[in-house]
Parts: sequence; structure tokens; C-alpha cells
Amino acid sequence: MLRPVDNEHPVAPTATAEAPRFIDRDAVYHADTCAPLAAAAARGEVELRALARGTYPGTRLTDGTLPGLRSVGLWDASRPQTWGLDWHRNEGIEITCLLHGNVGFATRSGAWRLDPGAVTVTRPWQEHRVGDPRVDASLLAWIILDVGVRRPHQAWVWPEWAALAPQDAARLTELLQYNEHPVWRGAPAVTAAFERLVRLVERVPGRDPGAESQLRIAISEVLLAVLEMLEGERIERDEALASPRRSVALFLEELDERLGEPWTLASMASACGLGRTQFSHYCRELTNMSPIEHLNFRRLSRAAELLRERPSASVTEIAFECGFRSSQYFATAFRRQFGVTPSGWRAGAAA
Repeated sequence: MLRPVDNEHPVAPTATAEAPRFIDRDAVYHADTCAPLAAAAARGEVELRALARGTYPGTRLTDGTLPGLRSVGLWDASRPQTWGLDWHRNEGIEITCLLHGNVGFATRSGAWRLDPGAVTVTRPWQEHRVGDPRVDASLLAWIILDVGVRRPHQAWVWPEWAALAPQDAARLTELLQYNEHPVWRGAPAVTAAFERLVRLVERVPGRDPGAESQLRIAISEVLLAVLEMLEGERIERDEALASPRRSVALFLEELDERLGEPWTLASMASACGLGRTQFSHYCRELTNMSPIEHLNFRRLSRAAELLRERPSASVTEIAFECGFRSSQYFATAFRRQFGVTPSGWRAGAAA
């Protein structure tokens, strides 16, 4: 069972600029490192068993082994913990199942208290956290699979080794692509499939005979159990969730965190997986500005905030931080938008 938490996000998301990044075309994403979990495991506070690649902790998966699998594993916290996994995104779709205990979970759409049997599903664009930030005594299992998408409108491609019939893979995609509810009550079949899967995590593909084959079967059983669980729910298909317009809207929401990057019309469009004309169309529809106009507006607005928040920083430093490559152009553009020079703006705040 799961219990909604009344207050949404009592702690604001923190910046992830320090995290390793993964790239899709020109889109840069901050990958979860699970650093708090890894550190707690190193201190002996929690047991961590996982197979992983990239930035995720665990025994390394070799190239060519279960391609698309980013991480599979579990944590076993026998007592309440002081750490938690802060706000992050993953490189693929993440499915978790709480096998024992309780733990807090949140996305930007809400917060929940997970009980045994609860299942969470998050897509690469869904920022989420596990723990609040405390982690109660709990046994949590997970799979992170890269299905080839970074934006909502892109086509999902399940790994070839996943033993789902084409029609079942298509149906699972449909249920997950046109619905983004992150938390489900779960089903005994999902719990049982995860329990079988985590027993295999200590077997290393390429070293233990049969390990990779058994993992393929066990992960496929989890996916099939999730499909059957979702088929039992009354899921309303929301076409807007997988539209190019929404991909642009999500990109624009993230833009304030990435103003310093050397954006062009082409790179912004590519970050959304769209052509320049289509990207420009949706940007104007959403903001009533062209992409470059909106980018400059956001950069200047952020610069105006920083000029007053950080009086010791030079105007040039703030200009460069917000993505301007010329302090002279910055001053001209700033005066055009606010009717005063950057120094005059700052002085007005101090007056």
C-alpha cells in the first residue's frame, strides 16, 4: 500500500551541476550517481548489491552484456538511515519495488510514503528522490533500463534480449508513454518477480555460467509482471504526454539551469530531438517569442537576479555565467530590456 504525503516537496530540488552527465544529441542530462547510497554502503550502514555500468555503483557489467541495462540491484537497510537519494533523473526508465519496510518517495507531481509491495516507475525526464531525506529500514530493489529516449515524444526501443513478444512490448510502451503516474500499489506477481531477480544479482555475467541468461529471463519476468499490473489499472491514455510540444515545454522549464551553455537554434532543437522549424513553432506557441529571443530573455532575467544577489561579483562574471560571451553586448541587451545599465540596476537595489 502507498500513502500520499500532503505537503509537496518540503525541500526544494538542489542543483545537480556536479553530477556526471550523459548526452543525447546536444541534450545534456545529469546522471544519478547514487553517491549517498554508495557512501553509506562503504560505511557499512546499508548493504548494497548491484550490477551496473556508467556512474551507478555495483559490480561492473562488461561491454556487450545485457546492453541497455544501466543498473539492477537492491539496498538492504536494517535500521533507519540519515542519507537519501536527492533529486535526480536516470538515463533510462527506472522501475523499483519496495520489498520490505517503508521509504519516502517524491516527484515534482507529489510525494508518497511507500509500503511493502509499492512499485515506482520514472522516465528519464521525471526528476525524483528516494528518502525524505531519511531512509527508514527498508529493502528496495530496482531496474534501470535505457529504452533509447530522453524526451517524451521519442520512440521507445526495448533491449533485444528482453523476452517480450512484440505486441506485449508495444503495449507496455503505450501504458508507460501515455501515462506518467509514478507510484502504483503493485501486485504480488511484481513483488515475486523482483524477489527472484535480486537473488541473481551476485552472479556476474561473463564469469558465472548461465548468469546472463538467468538475468535476461528474470528482468523479462519483471517487465511482464509490470505490464499485467498496469493492465489491471484504469489508465487513461493522455496523448499530450508524448507530444513534441511537451518535449519543448520540458526543455524550456530546464533552461534556467543551463543558461551558461553555448546554445544556438540548432542545438536547442537537437536537444529536443526536433528540427529547427518544429522547435521554433512550439517555442513561439509556448512563450510568444522565438527561441533566441526567449533564451536572451531568460539569460537577462537571471542576470538581473544575480546582480542583486551577488553584489561582490563583477558585471562581466555574471554576464559570462549567464551565457553572454561579450560584456559589451550584455550591457547593451540589458539596457534594452530593463532601461538601465547593469551597474545602474545594481545601484538601484542598494539605494
